[in-house]
Amino acid sequence: MIIVLQRVDNASVEINKSKIAEIGKGVVLLACVEEIDTEKEILYWAERIPELRIFPDEHDKMNISLKDARSEILVISQFTLVSNLKKGRRPGFEDAAHPEKAKTLINLFMSKLEESGLKVRGGEFGAYMKIQLINDGPVTFLLK
Repeated sequence: MIIVLQRVDNASVEINKSKIAEIGKGVVLLACVEEIDTEKEILYWAERIPELRIFPDEHDKMNISLKDARSEILVISQFTLVSNLKKGRRPGFEDAAHPEKAKTLINLFMSKLEESGLKVRGGEFGAYMKIQLINDGPVTFLLK
């Protein structure tokens, strides 16, 4: 699994000019399920992410977890994170999970994130979406 985690002040996702999800202060997770991923990998990240200390404390050090900050999470499935651009000019996506597997594992990921008690919203799997966000920091992490 590849995840781009961005700390945000707020974020939203639209499909066909209709807002389908939005969050306040929290994180946007652009998530790609790879063909080699198993439930174990998905559960690892779903349990770890709420505990990541990426919000500033009173000394401006990243010392407060998503859970402690009561942050919100917006999950967007994004298979393009696995792209191979080393040969040719068109990206290859051979390492991305087949859509059925990816959708199942993304849904598992989101449901396990919700078990942390945080508000979790998502885009629509396989849809063309417009994502708006205000990056806070900017703070961005690549998890894989």
